[in-house]
Amino acid sequence: MSIAAVSAAGTVALTTTIAFLLIARSWHALNQFVGEGTRFNDSIMREAAQRFRDECNRLSTSQSIYLGGMLVFAMLFAAAYLLQAEQLFAGYPDWQLGLLLGFLLLAAIFAAYKIINTFRAARRARLLRDASLAIGHQLQQSSSASTLLFHDVETSAGIIDHVVIGREGVYAVNVIARRSNEGASARVLENRVQFSGSDEPVSVVPDLAKNTRLAKHFTQLIGQRVRVRSVIAVPGWETPEQADERHLVVNERNVAMLLGWKDKTDLLMDDDVQILVQDLRLRCRQRVSDRIRSSL
Repeated sequence: MSIAAVSAAGTVALTTTIAFLLIARSWHALNQFVGEGTRFNDSIMREAAQRFRDECNRLSTSQSIYLGGMLVFAMLFAAAYLLQAEQLFAGYPDWQLGLLLGFLLLAAIFAAYKIINTFRAARRARLLRDASLAIGHQLQQSSSASTLLFHDVETSAGIIDHVVIGREGVYAVNVIARRSNEGASARVLENRVQFSGSDEPVSVVPDLAKNTRLAKHFTQLIGQRVRVRSVIAVPGWETPEQADERHLVVNERNVAMLLGWKDKTDLLMDDDVQILVQDLRLRCRQRVSDRIRSSL
């Protein structure tokens, strides 16, 4: 196996593979752009884990394209080598062929890096999706006629996974997804979630910032103070202790207990609830542009 044969076969395969990837990406983007889109946009709301579902779909498409590119490269490399493509580089000095081979190796390393990162991101996105879905579905089952549930609520500080609103008050449910072992527990202390068996706590300060922005916005809407209670959901983990009164820690099995965490000072009038609900409906509409942007 000569350096000329490998360099020539690799060049032919890489060039064609790059063209394949560009065409595949362009076709996918064009298909999303000219697609029929979503009807009844004013009535369709974001579902539980909507952004993580969209991210999983995007990464799944990327995985398929990368795997297809690997297959195209392997087939074309084998075909070009067997057909003696080294004749394309006849007369070139060995040092130039060496540089070309080095470039091919760098391209292969970069491609492997992108593929590995894509698979890692997909694995993480699936965990986030499943964790948010588990909490969202349990909230739906425990909701009553007096409460309403919204998903992926945007604020100026970030996205709140779930918001429960009713006459008893407003609850912001932020999900922290971690892989757990049987019997492992989690608790919140001093604005940090400590997981058993881990020395690295997770800060909930970013979640508090989102809750604060939502509370400030709601207060401006109705002209009186609105408290947004902080609920930290840790699916798959036991929650034996409630050590911090500023947060309620729940999992997918006991998330319904948040409705029992209330105070008379947090009660809302029916008219105020309707104003806040209308605002959340506007925030949580599933627009066509959201789907197109998430797929590109």
